Amino acid sequence: MNICVIGAGYVGLITSVAFAKMGNDVICVEKDINKVDSLNNSVPTIYEEGLNDLLIECIEKESISFTNKLEDSVKKSDIVFIAVGTPSLDNGEVDMSQVHKCINEISKSINRYTIIVNKSTVPVGSQKYVKDILIKNGVPCDKFDVVSNPEFLREGKALYDVFYGDKIVIGCESQKSRNIMNLLYKPFNIPIIFTNPETAEIIKYTSNAFLSTKISFINEVANLCNKVGADVDTVALALGLDKRISPEFLKPGIGYGGSCFPKDTLGLISIGKKYDCPFEIVKSAVSVNNKQRVIPVDILLNEYNDIKDKTITLLGLTFKSGTDDIRESPSLYIIEELLKRGAKINAYDPMVSDEIKEIYPNINYFGSMNGSILGSECIIICTDWEEFKGLDLDFVKDNTKEAFIIDGRNMLSLDEAKKRNIKYYSIGKGYTN
Repeated sequence: MNICVIGAGYVGLITSVAFAKMGNDVICVEKDINKVDSLNNSVPTIYEEGLNDLLIECIEKESISFTNKLEDSVKKSDIVFIAVGTPSLDNGEVDMSQVHKCINEISKSINRYTIIVNKSTVPVGSQKYVKDILIKNGVPCDKFDVVSNPEFLREGKALYDVFYGDKIVIGCESQKSRNIMNLLYKPFNIPIIFTNPETAEIIKYTSNAFLSTKISFINEVANLCNKVGADVDTVALALGLDKRISPEFLKPGIGYGGSCFPKDTLGLISIGKKYDCPFEIVKSAVSVNNKQRVIPVDILLNEYNDIKDKTITLLGLTFKSGTDDIRESPSLYIIEELLKRGAKINAYDPMVSDEIKEIYPNINYFGSMNGSILGSECIIICTDWEEFKGLDLDFVKDNTKEAFIIDGRNMLSLDEAKKRNIKYYSIGKGYTN
């Protein structure tokens, strides 16, 4: 099929290369001409394992191209995917301005029957919202269908999810659009759930809100474990063996971040408020996460009272391993709190980006883990990069002002820290004095 994907961000780029790999002709539209040039030269604009090779393959086969010309791309396409950003507004509602702009542009270009697909995470009622704009702009009803097709991609595992995911959700109204979407996705051999648009739209929000709640729940359990001397890993193991619960998303730490969970929990709360359905559980999950992500700062203040001019090393800046994404990363909130209190910050992340260097130019960025910890008072592990499991505790003992580690991702061994008389604080597994 001839496919147009509008937006070369995380969702748009992964969607584009996946459809191109499956034998479709894909045009990906991106307004940033620098990104367009980079992608046409087979250089990904995001980090995702395996993406570079797949992009090269698709470019060489000429099954994908990138452009900033939206009108021409829509005219050539059978299906147009909208994969633009839908960030949170200050009040938690979803910002639909980019979607609105897309639809106005698409309206000028539809010259035959075209399926418009909402791939962006959009609130309930967005399919009707898009239809209304198209009709208002004079597009005949028989020239289009609007479909809701939310994405379920984990950053760092996105290519696996797109090719081997557990479900594809398609919300549509006409049999014609259902048949075409079924034909498009059939080669992926993943179960397809066909439903109405409203159901498809709410599935994405409820999935992420439920997983966020699960994370916040185990983090509250972890905080209790530290106070009573229990081991949260064993608690989580026992919980996970219960088939009704499963072990997924029961890993304690300093909270969730990224582009989805924070935004979608607030989005669901906002949708619930609009329809007089308060999501009290989800509100609590958000509140717990807001507190959890700055727990390392609370521990520091309990230890030192005043951290002005103390050098604190942050290991990890991205919201999780396997990505260069810093959106809503707990490390950002920790940085803000440390800077407020006059601390000096060293930082190391194997995928450190220019973006965070522009936001925080006064932080000391290092090219190695060991270099970042030299002479620091405390090390805070913020991201679960595999490399951090290899932190040399003897090196820590000999090369820091105070051998003090706050392990926000439970990467290290409490017993090994005890052997070396290192002050070590884990999330829910105990701490050394």
